[in-house]
Amino acid sequence: MTAPARTPGRGTGARGRRAARSTGDDRQLAILATAERLLTQRTFGEISVDDLARGAGISRPTFYFYFPSKDAVLLTLLDRVTEEADAAAGDVLVRLAEDPRARWRELIHRFHETFGAHRAVVRACAEVRGTNAEVRRLWAAVLERWVQAVEAAVTAERRRGAAPDGLPARDLAIALTSMNERVWYATFAADGPAVAERDVVDVLLDVWLTSVYRGAVPPAG
Repeated sequence: MTAPARTPGRGTGARGRRAARSTGDDRQLAILATAERLLTQRTFGEISVDDLARGAGISRPTFYFYFPSKDAVLLTLLDRVTEEADAAAGDVLVRLAEDPRARWRELIHRFHETFGAHRAVVRACAEVRGTNAEVRRLWAAVLERWVQAVEAAVTAERRRGAAPDGLPARDLAIALTSMNERVWYATFAADGPAVAERDVVDVLLDVWLTSVYRGAVPPAG
């Protein structure tokens, strides 16, 4: 998964009935921290609103001041993780021509670090995406943003003569971004055949470079 070089902040906040009274609201943050902690121990379906309220040190009615449901908590966590990934990506794609191999690796590594640090959220979102339409819509919008960024980067590499023409850049971007998503999920969740975590960045990088540059050595700008 990759992100745009610079992504405008989307301002997540709580997905509750009311806006949080401040961005650093301790109770809201305590609910989110509790949810992420519990997700390392249980599946999302096994966590109740009472568990979240108790872990945050608040009552059940107070929980509903901040979030209308536990699903809204998960959506906010997903918002926060994807914004963190966008911030981690920074301007890497803008600097791609400096050293394509190094910059692609930097980008993949930064995403690996971000999603690896929040792997419980990644697993939970993958688990509920089939039944939760809002999670599915949010993740689709995030992936579309990343696909567009990769498409633009591939197109730029082709225009400067670093990468040869081939598959439509958008199709290639979709395939590569989707591959990253699945490979990371398998690695983080130990779900079926999975690449060892110590190797996953280099494996993904090799596939990206082979696909984008088709065996050519990408020249620095």
